[in-house]
Amino acid sequence: MTELAVLQARAVPLTVITPPRSWVELHLDEVWTYRELLYFFVWRDLKVRYKQTVIGAGWAVIQPAFTMIVFSLFFGVLAKIPSGGVPYPVFYYSALLPWMYFANALTQATGSVVENQRMITKVYFPKILLPVSSVLSGLVDLGIAFLLLVGMMFWYGMPPTAAMLWLPVFLLLAVATALAAGLWLAALNALYRDVRYAIPFFVQFWMFASPVAYPSSLVPENWRWLYGLNPMAGVIEGFRWALTGQGQPPGVLMAASALGVAALMLGGLLYFQRMEGTVADVV
Repeated sequence: MTELAVLQARAVPLTVITPPRSWVELHLDEVWTYRELLYFFVWRDLKVRYKQTVIGAGWAVIQPAFTMIVFSLFFGVLAKIPSGGVPYPVFYYSALLPWMYFANALTQATGSVVENQRMITKVYFPKILLPVSSVLSGLVDLGIAFLLLVGMMFWYGMPPTAAMLWLPVFLLLAVATALAAGLWLAALNALYRDVRYAIPFFVQFWMFASPVAYPSSLVPENWRWLYGLNPMAGVIEGFRWALTGQGQPPGVLMAASALGVAALMLGGLLYFQRMEGTVADVV
């Protein structure tokens, strides 16, 4: 008798794992099935990030805080970039919060598949959990860094407004953008290792293509929809508006950003799925 026949005779549950037969077999239900594994991946990422560090989670505040000081000095005091009446520290820090989250989550997600190659080649689990865990673990740093912004707004006498009710929407868009881009780059990095060398340049270019150091109001109105196809443009401008009450409310820019991230996410899921069937052979 064959091994399969022996297992069937003993009534032992048998699971057969096969590669997807078409481009649309995403099997996203497996993410929920393996939700406990996702939790441990997130917890592991947080432990590894701050293991044997002196400052620990304080690094989540130091990086955006020092960048905010530099931006406020050079782009604000010296270059006189318009801030709509918002104090420069708050103007830049409210934009750096979602940007730093996105940049760090994207970098971590890009290397997640290659860094876990030993696990991938030994046991089966949905590989999409790796970039997802990188994106979710970054939310902890975002929450810690957000506390400093609360203190800054209190210092400058800026009370919360009703626009803050939109903040979860912009946060969800930031998470979706980081995951969508991370899926593309994680798959590409597993196949072409020189992707990791291009990531710093790619992230830097993306930052200047987003309204971090300047308001989106400087972009001509007739080009605003095209500019908004960069999902982070809507996220950053939305964060500024929700936190300070100044800037561009949800409109053409936000709609274009949502459309851009939806297309990026769909393409990322499909491409990552195609890579998942062969990743164990190439990592």
